[in-house]
Amino acid sequence: MQNLSSSSLLSINLKIKIFRTIILPFVLCGCETWSLTLREERRLRLFENRVLRRIFGPKMNEVTREWRKLHNEELNDLYCSPDIVRVIKSRRIKSVWHVARVWERRGVYRVLVGKPEGKRPLGRPRRRWEENIKMDLQGVGFSDMDWIGLAQDRDR
Repeated sequence: MQNLSSSSLLSINLKIKIFRTIILPFVLCGCETWSLTLREERRLRLFENRVLRRIFGPKMNEVTREWRKLHNEELNDLYCSPDIVRVIKSRRIKSVWHVARVWERRGVYRVLVGKPEGKRPLGRPRRRWEENIKMDLQGVGFSDMDWIGLAQDRDR
């Protein structure tokens, strides 16, 4: 895909369509179940910016007539879609609404609300998927709410 994204034979619109239809779905496969750390979020943003820089190419400075790389703000202006981390968070919220609405005896729901038994390993606990969901919902404005009960009540 590196040759396609930097090819001068393809238009920028076609390169963006290839990125949205082939590369992003491949990278985001199963992202609804990921428990991202800040380091992983940063690495995903770096990957996305690297691909977009390759698609849009360098920019010439009119004054000095020198080529330079596009800055992140310029990439965000040119690529008018939400960044990859925001897409992951929205997919995670959408999938958790579906899981919270399933029948209570289904295995997926029991995994969502169940508490594991046994001893925990030493050290700081890893960030759990449920904690990521709560942080995502706080970003949207649904903090301090019973999100499982909210998802099960479709009218609300």
